[in-house]
Amino acid sequence: MTVRKLQEKRGWAFNIAVPILKPTLLATTRREWIGGENIPTSGGFIIALNHISHADPLTAAHLVYDHGYKPRYLAKSGLFDNRALGFFLRGAGQIPVRRETKDAVGAYSAAVDAVRAGQCVVIYPEATITRDPDMWPMKGKSGAARIALETSCPVIPVGQWGAHEILPPYTKRPHVVPRRKVVMRVGPPVELEDLRARPRTGAVVNEATARIMAAITHQLELVRGETAPAERYDMAVHGDRFKKKKAE
Repeated sequence: MTVRKLQEKRGWAFNIAVPILKPTLLATTRREWIGGENIPTSGGFIIALNHISHADPLTAAHLVYDHGYKPRYLAKSGLFDNRALGFFLRGAGQIPVRRETKDAVGAYSAAVDAVRAGQCVVIYPEATITRDPDMWPMKGKSGAARIALETSCPVIPVGQWGAHEILPPYTKRPHVVPRRKVVMRVGPPVELEDLRARPRTGAVVNEATARIMAAITHQLELVRGETAPAERYDMAVHGDRFKKKKAE
């Protein structure tokens, strides 16, 4: 279900990945893309979405690619430690992030440059798979908000559901038979104009982050037909319920 033609040359990494990954996704998932008209047709922007599985970067990339863009992710630096994988990821334009270090500033600058160059940067504001017991979005990190405030680019919220049935969090065996349905609901740009006109204080960045997470959560509520909890899960307060699985 390609909605728009790709707006730029694929490059060698995508020339390798697309003929492998897209047929695989077409064969193993049933897709429902909703609200794709909210994805810009030109200019740089951020796609911000909830994180429910290690498989959903692939399904999110499928959505972005079907709408004419090559996705650029802010990805965990550990993925780049493998020489071959790191070479491929860099060739595909992905951006390594070393959290809680001075190198994180470089990732931020690279993402800002990508947006200003008219590219699509995909960000999971939660920065990790949700720990909420019912898989609602958690409290967000500030990266997407800071990039949006710096560049004045649109932030497009996406609520996505279904990838966790392909690969449940912190498991290794995918479930592809029968095909799982993956729903991606794209909302209108998050309203941030009033915040861009104000000094870049911590309060302003936090408000922008809260609006982004609220917009993502609203799209997910529409997908699930349910109402999210009033209090957002915060790992600093509630802990990491997957800690044991991650250590195994």
